[in-house]
Amino acid sequence: MRCSPFWIITLLLLTPLAGCGSSPSIDPPEARLASARPTAGERPVAVSSTPRLTSGPYAGRAEVERFIDRMQANGYTRAELVGIFSRVRPDDWIIEYMNRQWRPAPGPNGAWSRYRARHITPAMLSRGTDFWSQHAAELERASRQYGVPPEYIVAIIGIETKWGGYMGKHRIIDALATLAFDYPRRGEYFTGELENYLVMASQEGFDPFQPVGSFAGAMGYGQFMPSSYLKYAVDFDGNGRRDLWNKEDAIGSVAHYFKRHGWRSGEPVTVPATGGTGLPQSMDVGFKSRYRVRDLAARGVHPSLSLPDDKQVSLLRLDASGGYEYWIGLDNFQTITRYNKSTYYAMTVHQLAQALRARRGGSARYVAEPGADAAPRSAG
Repeated sequence: MRCSPFWIITLLLLTPLAGCGSSPSIDPPEARLASARPTAGERPVAVSSTPRLTSGPYAGRAEVERFIDRMQANGYTRAELVGIFSRVRPDDWIIEYMNRQWRPAPGPNGAWSRYRARHITPAMLSRGTDFWSQHAAELERASRQYGVPPEYIVAIIGIETKWGGYMGKHRIIDALATLAFDYPRRGEYFTGELENYLVMASQEGFDPFQPVGSFAGAMGYGQFMPSSYLKYAVDFDGNGRRDLWNKEDAIGSVAHYFKRHGWRSGEPVTVPATGGTGLPQSMDVGFKSRYRVRDLAARGVHPSLSLPDDKQVSLLRLDASGGYEYWIGLDNFQTITRYNKSTYYAMTVHQLAQALRARRGGSARYVAEPGADAAPRSAG
């Protein structure tokens, strides 16, 4: 939904937008022609004094000029936008990375076990426990205000940035422009994010060339995209700014994001299932799948927690090293996937959250500790 020590350059230190741009590059002959007087017998020459982008890698790009026109509805002048885009630089590495198509090999091959092992390690548990201890008051306040347990807030920040240790090295404006103008498959989406980013810079009064983040333009401890920033970031420390590089604001913003995406306070996230042996390989699985509990029961699949027969759930199949694991995804599991549309991502967040809670002496919520016998496996 990442990578230099930008956490020491908070938005509070960034310079105002008005001082960020170099002088716009305007074609001088147009200005001279606009003030020239026609000679006798000649018609006046209609000349546009509209500033045009004539320098930098994006000069002469029609789609960039159209974007500049579009952005003027958001409070920027064309001269300001020309000044900005004369300094924007495409990042070829991002396009190369996006074009690498990763396709999982057909299972079972232990892909889930390897994925989990990369993200839930003794070092991660130690760092996550330290982060929780250092920010316990803020986490409890966010939990009370938004109904999201502290362990899930901590787990999201850990998976996204290792609690601030890895927040990205790409200049946000360059990353978003690269994907908006040079990656047609997702160009419409990233054009919207670039627009949102410049709106965000204007609202918060920072230099759009300063923030760095992920190759996709995600920012701060929680790796919010600009659209998510505008909708869900909160000023949790009360200083009048929404600053995703501020831990307190990041904690509140992640909790607020979950709440706005349907987190159900006090309800479980996912529970192990029994009876997966013999299910056809072609059966629809993953967080997008939808079954009623009674329909799964008719196939011999039963959740470890009693659920209403007509409740809609997803059937999750994890390719573990000892064979497939089957789980039931509930409403809160769906909420986690709104952060990153991946079954493995959401399950890793859940299991990291449970492991961190256990490290602090709390009992697991509704499910056994990750890796315990409560997660039955089948060789199906």
